Amino acid sequence: MKILVIGCGGVARVAIKKCGQADDVFTEILIASRTESKCKALAEEMKNTTRARVTTAAVDADSVPQLIRLIKGFSPDVVLNVALPYQDLTIMQACLECGVHYVDTANYECENTDDPVWRAAYEKRVKEKGFTAYFDYSYQWDYAEKYRKAGICALLGTGFDPGVTQVFCAYAQKHFFDEIHTIDILDCNGGDHGYAFATNFNPEINLREVSANGSYWENGKWIETKPLEIKREYEFDGVGKKDMYLLHHEEIESLAKNIKGVKRIRFFMTFGQSYIDHMNCLKDVGMLSTVPVEYEGRQIVPIQFLKALLPDPATLGARSKGKTNIGCIFTGLKDGKFRKLYIYNVCDHQECYREVGSQAISYTTGVPAMIGAMMVATGKWRKPGVFNCEDFDPDPYMEALNKYGLPWQIEENPVLVD
Repeated sequence: MKILVIGCGGVARVAIKKCGQADDVFTEILIASRTESKCKALAEEMKNTTRARVTTAAVDADSVPQLIRLIKGFSPDVVLNVALPYQDLTIMQACLECGVHYVDTANYECENTDDPVWRAAYEKRVKEKGFTAYFDYSYQWDYAEKYRKAGICALLGTGFDPGVTQVFCAYAQKHFFDEIHTIDILDCNGGDHGYAFATNFNPEINLREVSANGSYWENGKWIETKPLEIKREYEFDGVGKKDMYLLHHEEIESLAKNIKGVKRIRFFMTFGQSYIDHMNCLKDVGMLSTVPVEYEGRQIVPIQFLKALLPDPATLGARSKGKTNIGCIFTGLKDGKFRKLYIYNVCDHQECYREVGSQAISYTTGVPAMIGAMMVATGKWRKPGVFNCEDFDPDPYMEALNKYGLPWQIEENPVLVD
């Protein structure tokens, strides 16, 4: 089968190399990015490592006409979007017009939150939903009927979180619980890259996410918190004791719709104090703003300028040591009895670098991106419309995680987050 991968950053590199490993499925891989030289360098790296034919192209993912020409010229079985979340809607629109299945790893975000058209739509959604997060699935869910009528599938958010964590939820619901009452999604990076300050994935997206208000789902409604207001400590297998903070995360919204009877869903991510101090300082001086400002006669976006100054996450692999631990703690009922368990993966930064030249954060997102594209391309996960990972049978995806480098574990009776 033929796959078009749009993007060539840290996550994309992992996804593309994993597509190359799965050359019994993906026989042709087209890598497309605004900077084709990056794509060509990666294609050169992959020579003699895969039977798949790897080619490259240049494309502006903000341009629907360019995307349509690219898709029609290659005729892929599936398009994997690992570009920026800002470009989700343009790529979805191009796939719709070309009648091609679409897969991504993160929900749509608006690049300029001061844009009046987007601001009006956003304020309407805030009233409807009751929380102020700048990012959610609703913009992409709006495509559901159009994709259904076109007979094509869009799979949203097949990274780790969102993505694998939602598959864990579907797996727990299918095999271990009659009723799931609470879900705590825990994302722990116990690694160290040696820099005073750097982000483990796209700085623009990471810093916007962490500095925003937190939120969680409880008893049928959203409860919003101040940024990093809720802090907990947890002992992670393979990592040790870490501080973690409650964030807003998009998969909470889809899980609240799809997990029967769930009463509470929360998302926590670990951070060291140095990271938080640096981020708060940058926020205080306006460097995390997405609103353009004029500097020496030209418009610049502060957070984009900051991104240019910070280390590229794709270069952190050789420096990163330690492990990640990401998973879901569930409580609920099975056969009328209370049950709790933790489904999770532990991933080693240095092992990831030895395999694909990446740190574990990019690896844990890039591998599921390939698996999601494989599920759609092979028809194991495919129906007309727009869907999230928990909308499908979790079993083939869980099997693929074990096969392609993200083996999962189950801990019965874990310590619960208070």
